[in-house]
Amino acid sequence: MKTVLITGATSGIGLATAQLLAQNNYRLILCGRNAEKLAELEKELGAQTAITTLEFDVRDKEVVAEKIKNLPADFATIDVLINNAGNAHGLDPIHEGSIEDWDAMMDINVKGLLYVSHAVIPQMKERKSGQVINIGSTAGKEVYPNGTVYCGSKHAVDAITTGMRMDLNPYSIRVGAVNPGLVHTNFSEVRFKGDSERAEKVYQGFQPLLPEDIADVLHFAISRPPHVNIADLTVMCTAQASSKVLNKD
Repeated sequence: MKTVLITGATSGIGLATAQLLAQNNYRLILCGRNAEKLAELEKELGAQTAITTLEFDVRDKEVVAEKIKNLPADFATIDVLINNAGNAHGLDPIHEGSIEDWDAMMDINVKGLLYVSHAVIPQMKERKSGQVINIGSTAGKEVYPNGTVYCGSKHAVDAITTGMRMDLNPYSIRVGAVNPGLVHTNFSEVRFKGDSERAEKVYQGFQPLLPEDIADVLHFAISRPPHVNIADLTVMCTAQASSKVLNKD
């Protein structure tokens, strides 16, 4: 049974992935900031598979390192790391953007990914086995107006994934990225600071991806035989051709 650690596991893509992997006999380490939701998940999915939870904010490097270092023995060998935690904050031109929003995006999307990876990868290197999948974005492949810093953070994820794959190649560690386009989650509600009406308008007039669609892709990637690595995969709904080209009713 493979052990999979998922960050940002209490909602959206992370939650859908946890639910799917539980059904397919993976041992799960679910990480997030919401202790109540983590407890609910442990109760829900514990009937299907072995599961433990870690409550932390990926921005806190000391807590990240401590919690992962002190995992229960049955979960200490991590076969797959899915760096899913990430957020967008604000949708403003660069000269009007909030520095607090910029800090949040860089700290979560980039530094948080690095902190968790730094805590997990050494054991993979020691075993010369393992897999890391970073959740990127189409925003890491192109840039759109008013999304400068978010796009910058996801371009960083794209570059880090490529460099990570090179650095870990001698140790037979598979490294890849899945880059979703528009997925109907709480992503836009977070971006618009809880304005649910504005957030819902983002997904109206077309069929966006669902979290379960990306969960399917992640399950496929981690279930490949050891000689197969899904290095870089972009997934968009049929209605989306780019960040600015969208076929709406």
